[in-house]
Amino acid sequence: MKKFIDIFKNKDVVGRIFFTIMILFVFRLGCSIPIPGIDASEFTNQLSNNSNNLLALMNLLGGGALQNFSIFALGVSPYITSQIIIQLLSMDVLPALTELNRQGQYGRKKIEMATRYLTLMLGAVQAYGIIQTAKNTSWISFTMEESFLTYAYIITIMVSGAMLVMWLGDQITTKGIGNGISVIIFAGIVASLPKQISTAWQKWVLTSWNHGSVEATKGVFQFLLYVLAFVLIIAFVVFIELSRRKIPVQHATRSGGNEKLTKASFLPIKVNSAGVIPVIFASSILMAPSVIATFISSDAANAEWLKIFQYNQLVKTGDAYIPWGLFIYLILIFAFTFFYANLQINPAQMADNFQKNGSYIPGVRPGIETEKYVSKVLNRITLIGAFSLSFIAALPVVLNLTGVFGNDSSLSLGGTGLIIVVGVALEMSNQINGLVAGKSYDEVIGGM
Repeated sequence: MKKFIDIFKNKDVVGRIFFTIMILFVFRLGCSIPIPGIDASEFTNQLSNNSNNLLALMNLLGGGALQNFSIFALGVSPYITSQIIIQLLSMDVLPALTELNRQGQYGRKKIEMATRYLTLMLGAVQAYGIIQTAKNTSWISFTMEESFLTYAYIITIMVSGAMLVMWLGDQITTKGIGNGISVIIFAGIVASLPKQISTAWQKWVLTSWNHGSVEATKGVFQFLLYVLAFVLIIAFVVFIELSRRKIPVQHATRSGGNEKLTKASFLPIKVNSAGVIPVIFASSILMAPSVIATFISSDAANAEWLKIFQYNQLVKTGDAYIPWGLFIYLILIFAFTFFYANLQINPAQMADNFQKNGSYIPGVRPGIETEKYVSKVLNRITLIGAFSLSFIAALPVVLNLTGVFGNDSSLSLGGTGLIIVVGVALEMSNQINGLVAGKSYDEVIGGM
């Protein structure tokens, strides 16, 4: 309670929260404005009933804007993809970008500009891909003449919407609370949670209420069990996001009299240092064959062999039905978790920086020994993170395949969205705590 009082006493924090809410209001308003020239009623229905495909993932990363085929349909998806590509190319792949990455503020501005240009190009490609995919599956229909100009008109609206969403995200980052892009995704996911709980209430409580006391009690118990499972999964995700392995580090410094001083600290390595990126990578790669086939024709998109790459499908193999797509999905998540964790925390570069700054890990020699030690610890911790990430990402798929919730996949628990929501909520909480603590410190200094 005291924390809430401190927040509302701080005018800067209140102003930032109010600004963030207003920007999100503008975003949600844009999500309800449909693109002219397209009838997307079937698209909305299909996306609502299927939460395990590439378009559903893009809808998630777009803050829920794709579901209505609105002017913000692309959301922040092109920007996120561009950021990932630029970041990967900056890791000693493209020398020019690697050099810019080392040039401080000037280099970061240049990289950000390159990211925006790439966002523009990827946005146009993604817009055409979505239109073509939805058209070939008969999820959308044109209400105007289908021609090159019509495509150009719709793609221009979608790309303009994506750039506007990116600008709204920048405004939140600068003047609001949290990372703007993450907050927009967070808002879209959270907006769907009341509907999910309402659907569960209707499925188990309301439908069984008039079928006798036994059925009514059973329905209430099922609903409470569902809510409890939801809370426990959130608690598990929070635990994983906050879990860290602290490596002790000593820093050698010199005082004015050439006396050598040693300060102790620690290097925190997160259990899930890769975040949600491996899931996004794995989903995109797994769905690539289906997207390419859809570009070719509707017949190619319905080919039987494509089910192998769909993680929400059971494939008949002999006398058994095996989820090959789910197995490939989990293998890709594992591989990308280790790959991205080693990109985020580069043991070789870290060992080099330690040596240059006079820092060392007690009991470990500087240089190659430090690199090996950090790499060993990182891989062990990442193994736990990979298992946890795979469990959370695969949980809704497994629940759907086993038919626990019938044909209603919207009731699935876990998944990418939950990881994003928890991560963004923790980040926003930390920023608010920092702003409140900073204000308190200023008041103490001012009173002295």
